Amino acid sequence: MSIFRPFHLPALRKGSAAWRSVALALLLTPFGAWAQTAGATPELQDWRAANEAVAQFKRGHIDLLKWERSNLPKAEQVPEVQPDLMLMAPADAVRAAWKLHPDLMRVQNRLGAEITQQLAEGRLDAMDPSLQRRVDELGELLEVAADARKTWIEAVAARKVLRFREAALTSAEAGSELGRRMVSVGNWSPLQATPFQLATATARMDLRRAQLAARQTEGTLLKLLSLGGSTTVLGLPDALPELPAAALTQAAWAERLQALQAQLPGVTATRNRMASQAAFDVYSASHELAQISSGEVLRLRRYITEETVLHYNGMLKSVWDLLDEVRNQAAAEVDAIDAQRDFWLAEADLQWTLQGGAPNSLVSLGSGNAGADGAPAH
Repeated sequence: MSIFRPFHLPALRKGSAAWRSVALALLLTPFGAWAQTAGATPELQDWRAANEAVAQFKRGHIDLLKWERSNLPKAEQVPEVQPDLMLMAPADAVRAAWKLHPDLMRVQNRLGAEITQQLAEGRLDAMDPSLQRRVDELGELLEVAADARKTWIEAVAARKVLRFREAALTSAEAGSELGRRMVSVGNWSPLQATPFQLATATARMDLRRAQLAARQTEGTLLKLLSLGGSTTVLGLPDALPELPAAALTQAAWAERLQALQAQLPGVTATRNRMASQAAFDVYSASHELAQISSGEVLRLRRYITEETVLHYNGMLKSVWDLLDEVRNQAAAEVDAIDAQRDFWLAEADLQWTLQGGAPNSLVSLGSGNAGADGAPAH
């Protein structure tokens, strides 16, 4: 038995026969394969005849789904909007932000090209702590860099979450449509279909929140780059940087902090030590949570989804089992993105404190929901 090839996530008129066919056919593919792309397809002429076949079998929707997939026309490609400003790494955002502060150019000249490059890339551990005492306005340069880096991280994460929310809604709508069919042919009562209608409503709300978050974070990044209110389209990467295999150890952090403290006056040193301790605590916790979420939880969820698809293709699992698992994996994917985002925000704060900075606030680590199945009963 085999898994169907990846299918393109369609951009169709909601409610049309073609939309229903494509949405249902999506259930026959692994979640990650169709969460990335988009296409379009015309109406299917023989939808009515295929839809009537549902009434013949209790599991007739499975045969219908397979029929629909085999009869779908080849998806058309939707032209992509070309970005006006490419920010494919946090260093790109940092350099763009620095350009808006001409007075910081002399600080960069004083530091030299190599150190400036290290600052742009976030490699603050390579800096000599004594620069805090020897270079005026270094603190402002570091603050601008930290703000740009964190804003870029938020925008990239929000855009990726949006893609998974869109895919999750498509799956939920497919389940709701299947439930409607089962009711229409008398195989279900209206009550049995309501959990899937509720799941669709929840998915729509999640998508709406994700759309707003994506617009807000990109708007904040544009404002930081003095492009607020413009029609600039940002070019951002598909994902955040990979997590480091090992986090900064407490011994290494303490050593760097001690070296910095020797360069700061008494009151400033005390304030900095407290800020850095708090930042290190959040950093350590966020790294562990991100490793568990992106490693253990997401790996297991993907494995369960793959096995569910295999069992579904072999008619050992129902379409409802597949729908449930697609929903569970969507939650795990979003949790992993959020955990990865939180780590990189915490890392930026920690690095800044180890150069004398004091973040206004530290990232609040959220609670994931990928471990709870919470599948609707059917």
